[in-house]
Amino acid sequence: MNDISRREALSKMAAGSASVALMLGVDQFASGQGSTQTTTAEAQTARAFRGQHQPRPLPFDPARLKGLSEKLIRSHWENNYGGAVKALNAVEQHLGALLKMKDLPAYMYGDLKREELVRSGSVVLHELYFANLGGDPKPGGKALDAIKQWFGSYEQWEEEFKKTANALGGGSGWVIFAHNAHTGEFHNYWSWDHMHNVPLGHPLLVLDMYEHAYHMDYGAAAAKYVDAFLQNVNWEEVNRRTEALPKL
Repeated sequence: MNDISRREALSKMAAGSASVALMLGVDQFASGQGSTQTTTAEAQTARAFRGQHQPRPLPFDPARLKGLSEKLIRSHWENNYGGAVKALNAVEQHLGALLKMKDLPAYMYGDLKREELVRSGSVVLHELYFANLGGDPKPGGKALDAIKQWFGSYEQWEEEFKKTANALGGGSGWVIFAHNAHTGEFHNYWSWDHMHNVPLGHPLLVLDMYEHAYHMDYGAAAAKYVDAFLQNVNWEEVNRRTEALPKL
């Protein structure tokens, strides 16, 4: 996702009521420019509405990946992930402001709550995605044990992971190898946007299949991107996530 725009932030709300005109200062509100509020006033704002998320730095050298250019990775991190962080901050701040508008229709607040979920999902999944890149591409440890137990072999798991990813090629979504804490199972889950994952799922390996993740390098050849991704997986991080799973 690109940096949040005024149109993107307010399009759904603006359709419902003229009261949204009170929020014409969205850009200043989101950035803090033009505000005369003191740090004391900020401290009085509930944490849920402060919008103080900061992007996490890349945990690897983007120039050292195989088959994924530094230009692609930096653009992805700055524009898409960074844009999601900015958008989430703006949404949280607007939620706090709108909560004080007692005559605001509930459906309008609900529209922004949906945006909160979209932006939160994008931030979380992007952070997991970048964190599981740039390490030792050789699987091992408990992650590999779980793959063999549930898929028979690494090769069969990889085949299904690729097939799931390629099903999203040319569109948008995520592939999430996850542990289902409710059933105790491990599966590759198909997620067509930032909000869809199995309930009680703990992501172990995350692949971004939005076109912004690969189009700069591969154009429409999404399958080549999937192959390149698997050559750059940080299996140490995947194994760490697996070892950190809650005990059933």
